[in-house]
Amino acid sequence: MENEKEIPTSICKDIPNLLSSFVDTFVDFSVSGLFLPPPPPPSTPPTRLPSPKRLIAIGDLHGDLNKSKQALRLAGLIDSSDNYTGGSATVVQVGDVLDRGDNELKILYFLEKLKRQAARCGGSFVTMNGNHEIMNIEGDFRYVTEGGVEEFRVWLEWFREGNKMKSLCQGLKPLKDPLEGIEVEFRGANKKFHEGFRARVAALRPNGPISRRFFTDNVTVLVVGESIFVHGGLLPDHVYYGLENINAEVSDWIRGSTGRFSPPYCRGRNAVVWLRKFSDEVAVNCDCSTLEHVLSTIPGVKRMIMGHTIQMNGINAVCDNKAIRIDVGMSDGCGGGLPEVLEINETFGVRILTSNPLYQNKESAFGIDVGKKEEGLGLLLTEQGGPRQVKVKA
Repeated sequence: MENEKEIPTSICKDIPNLLSSFVDTFVDFSVSGLFLPPPPPPSTPPTRLPSPKRLIAIGDLHGDLNKSKQALRLAGLIDSSDNYTGGSATVVQVGDVLDRGDNELKILYFLEKLKRQAARCGGSFVTMNGNHEIMNIEGDFRYVTEGGVEEFRVWLEWFREGNKMKSLCQGLKPLKDPLEGIEVEFRGANKKFHEGFRARVAALRPNGPISRRFFTDNVTVLVVGESIFVHGGLLPDHVYYGLENINAEVSDWIRGSTGRFSPPYCRGRNAVVWLRKFSDEVAVNCDCSTLEHVLSTIPGVKRMIMGHTIQMNGINAVCDNKAIRIDVGMSDGCGGGLPEVLEINETFGVRILTSNPLYQNKESAFGIDVGKKEEGLGLLLTEQGGPRQVKVKA
């Protein structure tokens, strides 16, 4: 008809990509129950960030979504609707989202949502690689739960349905079967879990859909102001090798550029994600002299903040407060410790925010008298005289 307007060619060309984006959103919601905000422009993950007015550090989460949210609320980072409320704060989660719990994917999606919301608010939400991320990308599933296996099996069903939808659209590149090259059976594993294990391999192997999406932008080491973050710990050789080199090489490996196994500094007892030299709960067993040497080689850095080793008495510091250990085993798969987070801000300095209303464990650990509180509690870490108690809103 004469009055009909011709549809611009450019719009027609965009239809395949629009359809692909719609399908991805559908799959994301089906798996996570979340609609993710648009991502920020792509950028290289940072190795060094300036000192913010407020810095929050969160320890190992291990598949426990409820405890993860409790920790985030304790720090004032999310509201009752689970949206980001941290403003311009810098938030660092030190790794080990995977294993020991049933909601690994839901946490990954949730943290991704918060990253995007934080960026819109002028904040920064950084996630790190722990030893359990490295293990799973390499195909080591010793610590996965039945619920974790099932969560990935369900993810694969939705992911493949999405690929089927995309295959109906002309103009999109043919999609590779995510199960290509993956064994059908797993020796020693109950057959009812084989499909879940196949899904987990497909998702998490180098350049897998989940590892590529959620882990390539993780950092393995991070300097924020006067603090250096790492999951396990750093030795002089790691620093000499180069913090930027470590981050770049681990990201390249996750993208599938360098084979199945992670770089050598991610494997073994002295690896950056496995080290425990500064994490023993008995302070005299910590190698403070090596820690001092490491810190002296990184300009401007005064402390190392790490997860990995559960601290039964909660977040604490050794080596004159130069080693701060923040893994409190909060996941139900790790003993169900009460959530705690570390805060560094211009007003209070370094302090611990805790959800423990009685604070009984801290009493023996820090020698302070703590009574029952309706609000959360904080311990102010000071350079002299030990920590002192302050109130914080839970």
